[in-house]
Amino acid sequence: MSSTEGNPPSQLTNEDMPAILDNDDAQGEPRLPFPPVTKSHILHCSYHYWHPRFRTITPKARLIPLTRPFLNYLRADGIILPDDDESNEPEWSSDHDSGIYSASENPDAPDDEDDEEDVAAEWRQVHQAIRSTIDELGGRVMPKLNWSAPKDATWMNANTMECRTANDVYLLLKSSDFVTHDLEHALEDCVDSPDSTLTNDDIPYHLVLRKSVPSWNPSVEFRCFVRERKLLCICQRDLNHFDFLFKMQGKLRSMINEFFEVRLRDSFPDESFTFDVYIPQPFNRVWLVDFNPWAPRTDPMLFSWLEILGMPEPPEPVSNDVGEGEFVRLAIGQKPEGLEESVLNESEPDEEDDTSDDDEEEADEELWLPELRLVRKTDPEAYNFSTQRYSAHKLPKDVVDASQSGEGLREFARDWQKILDERQRADAAESSEDD
Repeated sequence: MSSTEGNPPSQLTNEDMPAILDNDDAQGEPRLPFPPVTKSHILHCSYHYWHPRFRTITPKARLIPLTRPFLNYLRADGIILPDDDESNEPEWSSDHDSGIYSASENPDAPDDEDDEEDVAAEWRQVHQAIRSTIDELGGRVMPKLNWSAPKDATWMNANTMECRTANDVYLLLKSSDFVTHDLEHALEDCVDSPDSTLTNDDIPYHLVLRKSVPSWNPSVEFRCFVRERKLLCICQRDLNHFDFLFKMQGKLRSMINEFFEVRLRDSFPDESFTFDVYIPQPFNRVWLVDFNPWAPRTDPMLFSWLEILGMPEPPEPVSNDVGEGEFVRLAIGQKPEGLEESVLNESEPDEEDDTSDDDEEEADEELWLPELRLVRKTDPEAYNFSTQRYSAHKLPKDVVDASQSGEGLREFARDWQKILDERQRADAAESSEDD
């Protein structure tokens, strides 16, 4: 894994490690010196909490408040999809010229079809809100709850997070361990703080539907680590090697650092946190994607938490005469207003320029930027094809095969429910015979 030029990589020797380790836990394992994680820290990273404040710098999304009946539906065992008016219209047979559909003419239809309970009866308004929001966002959305997206359940949706119908959303949410963690364990291992004594039942759960962007490129997603309102380091989120990132790493560091200094440093309520950003082509703007708490539960990606916690304190920002943010634009080759072209002409310096090497080194120190870690060709992460991500959450092959089409999934869910019903009737019949 690489570290950029200009700042030496933050690495700890064996002698350094014991200095930052806390006392052993009950099992005798060394603990990292994280400050206590409060319920407020977790709540501040909930999408519904921070999105209104940073809405103008995030990808387009809509939030739907979730009712208690809908949360009960997500927590319930089994996958039963609600009736959808558009998907349950009768299929007309070409043998009937009259165009009249009759249940008696369909021998395969179950006799008790009309008596089936509507699973969405108590949360029909949420269902309608989801359908209308999907239409509003162009017919394709990416779902998530307050903190987690159901990335571990894409096998239920043709190996994609993109949803076109409300039932696609339900399949992902009900099949995801990540979503279950949000529902059942969001405040696990947290302590109460004076401003937050809420319980899991008090959490205002929301469904987040983000507009699907076909050109979304995961290679330019980055995770950033902030300690005491100072950006320590940055790394890729996609664990694959992308050669073009190395050619623009100076620009990426500068853009993300400026984005943090201007947009997040003083506006996020916590002093220590992590955040994810996305930099789409033509690589001239930074989008905020998500926040995560400064806690062991957050994945440090290409770093280790031991390494991050041992990083030295970054220097204080250097004041300059060209105005706020201008020194960052200088670093990425953009010309600020009022400055001569010769100031930026670093590739072909004037022969008469007598700037000494010492002055250049001082200028480099003033433009301190956080470390950006990228996946090199020689890193094992770049060739880890043997195990797919989230594979521990997947199910047997026949279930995965059924996920290759949306209709196959619906047939699988209906068939599975029929099997359960038949087993229940068989068990009831055996019980009556025994009596």
